[in-house]
This record gives sequence, C-alpha cells and structure tokens, in this order.
Amino acid sequence: MRITRVGFGAWAIGGGGWSFAWGNQDDADSIAAIRHAVERRINWIDTAAVYGLGHSEEIVARALRDIPVDDRPYVFTKAGLVWDEHDRATPPRRVGDPLSIRREVEGSLRRLDVERIDLYQMHWPAEDGTPLEDYWGMLLQLKAEGKVRAVGLSNHDVGQLEAAERLGHVDTLQPPFSAIHREVAAAELPWCAAHRTGVIVYSPMQSGLLTGAFSAARAAQLGADDWRSRSPDFTGQGLRRNLALADALRPIAERHGATVAGVAVA
Repeated sequence: MRITRVGFGAWAIGGGGWSFAWGNQDDADSIAAIRHAVERRINWIDTAAVYGLGHSEEIVARALRDIPVDDRPYVFTKAGLVWDEHDRATPPRRVGDPLSIRREVEGSLRRLDVERIDLYQMHWPAEDGTPLEDYWGMLLQLKAEGKVRAVGLSNHDVGQLEAAERLGHVDTLQPPFSAIHREVAAAELPWCAAHRTGVIVYSPMQSGLLTGAFSAARAAQLGADDWRSRSPDFTGQGLRRNLALADALRPIAERHGATVAGVAVA
C-alpha cells in the first residue's frame, strides 16, 4: 500500500459516553469531515473497534458507502480492547486471547461493511496473560486467511517488536509521536527503519494542543465526557509547558507562511 503522508484519525468521531470519549459528536459532521478528507485525496482512515465502542467504525462505513469502490480510502482498524456492553463507563480491558481477536475482527468487518480490512493492528500489549506470540500469531493467521491485508502493532516497544518479527513480519507500528512526546524516536523508529516496518504515528498534534487554536481557557472548558480533561497534558504544569511549546512554533509558522498545526506535523 502507498499511503498519503496524512490520514484521517477517527478516534473522536466515536462520540461520547465511554471512558476515552472526546465528548458528544454530531454524526453528520463526522461523515462530512471524512468525505471532505477523501475529496482532498487523503487515502487512509485510522479507526479502532473500541472508538465509541463500535460507533466510529459504523460512521466510517456510512461515510464511505456512497463513494465508488475504486475511490475509497484504505481503512485501518485495531483489536485488543474489549468493553462491557452493559457498562460503557468502565475502561476496556486489554485482551489478547486469540478467540477474542477472532470475534473482534468479525465484528469490525461487519461494522465497517467490508470483506477485508486493509490494516489490522493490535491496539496495546495484552494484560490478560496472553503471550504476545499467541495474539500476534492470530493476526498473522487472519492475514493468511485474507480477512486482513496487512498486520501491525500499536503501542508496543522494541522488545515486543522483536518477538513478533521472529514469528512473522510486522508490517506497521503505530506509536504516539509529536513535538511534545518524542520518546519512540530513540529506539522504536530506528528499529522500524531497519526492519522495513511502516510507521503511522498517532496524535501528531497531541490531541489538539499543537493546533495553534488551543488555550488554557479552552482546556478549562473540557467536559467530564472528554478524556483530555483528565490528562496531565491538559492540566496544570503539563498544560502550561505544552502551550508554551505551541507558542514557540508560531514564529516558525509565520516565517514559512504556514499554520502552527502544519509546523507541528512537518
């Protein structure tokens, strides 16, 4: 797959009412945003089963339904975070059980209304006692069966990447990376370059902090249903430090006739 430098992140469009929500979202606005991105030639959408507890995947499917198949973007999604259907407020569990992943991929295929997922990633390392080799083996099996086109890992470190690579090639890594959080530049990114593993980072604008439009006043207005209201990056000293960094990008943006957001992802 050859993908555009920028993709469409579909975390926020999952809507409210779950533990890592961004507050309520208007589905019509979300669909319009996806279609606008496709019109601007963005050719991949990154979502996950857990975003909105399935709702993000459903919105992606609705947005793409009327777009001719040959013009549709690639759709990437993730497994390994399992929620309680009867308790949306409880944080999802990090589950690596192969049978659970098998159920998850079938659920994602149904919600996305596709016959094959272009990229399927393990969202986080499992915390249910499942060895990495077991859940990675299941992802490789799904690829061999043709249910997914490529497989990768999100939020995994070099040791875990090495263990997975011994079983089968890690097509992609999806780590957090921004001007605020650059930790993966030390080890994970060089590993990926050495092993020809693609990298699609998440939160390059640090969930809004580096857009140039964020402020302390806006942070104070974040609702209880917005996970950022509980994040150290959006409160106290962390917020002050991060807004200072965003301000430091402004003169750079002005010199180049760019936006702060553009500099943040450059």
